[in-house]
Amino acid sequence: MRLPKRVQIVEVGPRDGLQSEERILPTATKLALIDRLADAGHTIIEATSFVNPKFVPQLADADEVMRGLRRRPGIRYPVLVPNERGFDRALAAGVDEIAVFGSASETYSRKNLNHGRDEAIEMFRPVVRRAKDAGLRVRAYLSMAFGDPWEGPIPARVAADGALRLVDLGADELSFGDSIGVATIGATQALITECVERGVGPERIGVHFHDTYGQALANVLAALELGVTMIDASLGGIGGSVVDTGAGGNLATEDLVYMLDGVGVETGVDAKKVAAVSSWLAGELGHAMPGRGARALSGHTV
Repeated sequence: MRLPKRVQIVEVGPRDGLQSEERILPTATKLALIDRLADAGHTIIEATSFVNPKFVPQLADADEVMRGLRRRPGIRYPVLVPNERGFDRALAAGVDEIAVFGSASETYSRKNLNHGRDEAIEMFRPVVRRAKDAGLRVRAYLSMAFGDPWEGPIPARVAADGALRLVDLGADELSFGDSIGVATIGATQALITECVERGVGPERIGVHFHDTYGQALANVLAALELGVTMIDASLGGIGGSVVDTGAGGNLATEDLVYMLDGVGVETGVDAKKVAAVSSWLAGELGHAMPGRGARALSGHTV
């Protein structure tokens, strides 16, 4: 296999993971979580989301989290913003990097954002413009990039169309989300190849896999073979699809690091330290972590 020497892990647990949990953690616990993840070697930690607290009460304290964050040199703390109102809150809280969230699925876009796929992406134009004017880095998620519960498989050209629109808005990097965990090696490489052929290089592409069919690690390897070096993961595998209760959780950070360590790909992240954080967080959440590596490396289930 042609694998890179180093991979950048984007830890999404404090945002994508916690937003799916029933238990709402105190702000101090969230800050401790982010701090412990930094101690484990993470250099990009998605901290929170400035969505309407009515819709995501688990992250209602986004302002307090960002103001209480102990920022460390060399570590990025992106936050998700859904619209200009969310961006205003994020800017007031002193963020230096944002993420916007589009969809490759027309149906999901209408259900989740109340707008068609292209219209929803276009709505982010003023957010991205204002972010760039303020000197902020912009990450763009394209959810349902491989399939959704209503339309089935999403053709690579359709997902690539969404990616090109996000690039046109000014996004610095893309993350393709396998939101319900249906991606395969073939689909992963088809989408990346389509994007590269249309001018979006692998250095701007990230992947965000769920593990519904146990394919997440295989899909990561497929992406790495084509030059992608940015992988999203969530400690302990927490976080799942908000629209498909049968979908698996996020790719577990410990599983990812264990695999990459085994093939000599550097991440800077210590899997055992992440497992220790997962074990601690399991106690805070009141349930065991779904990820295999979290259980194996910690030596117990909770």
